[in-house]
Amino acid sequence: MRSVTCSMGVSLDGYIVGPDGDFDWTAPGDDVFRHWIDEIRQVDVHLLGRRLYETMLYWETADQDLSLDDSEREWAALWNPLPKVVFSTTLSEVRGHARLASGNLAEEIERLRAEPGEGEIAIGGATLAAGAAASGLIDEYRIMVYPVLVGGGIPFFPRDERRVDLELVETRTFSSRVVHLRYRVAGRAAS
Repeated sequence: MRSVTCSMGVSLDGYIVGPDGDFDWTAPGDDVFRHWIDEIRQVDVHLLGRRLYETMLYWETADQDLSLDDSEREWAALWNPLPKVVFSTTLSEVRGHARLASGNLAEEIERLRAEPGEGEIAIGGATLAAGAAASGLIDEYRIMVYPVLVGGGIPFFPRDERRVDLELVETRTFSSRVVHLRYRVAGRAAS
């Protein structure tokens, strides 16, 4: 069965966005960006909330930006054809290789898991990821911990008072002092 993964950058104090809505502290260095490229190669479909979808729209036409470096071009070449499912109550249409979700999150994940394929189902966006976590739909958490304290904002983990036991699968420290932590939900098979 295809794994559902959640990958996001987080401040050391646990926020994906600061109190002012800013997340510029997550701008990746070369080695972190290379990691994101390697990770996206394992994804068959990406589920996004509206805000993340709108943020990532840049990459739909980024290949036309002459100032991109080779890594950014490589990311765009991987991201653009990747099927995306957007969850939104306000959007009536989406662009690129995206479609609006036709069901709720659990229904979409169940349908995607039933489809043939071995690649991962990735979830991105704070609200969408929180909903998936609260419903027990996430198999792996992949966290990039940035060496910054932002003092508040949108937390990585929902405060739902629900215990989830995790198994550490991988750690890595990058030259930029960013630390990658990869955890699998305890008792779930490796993908």
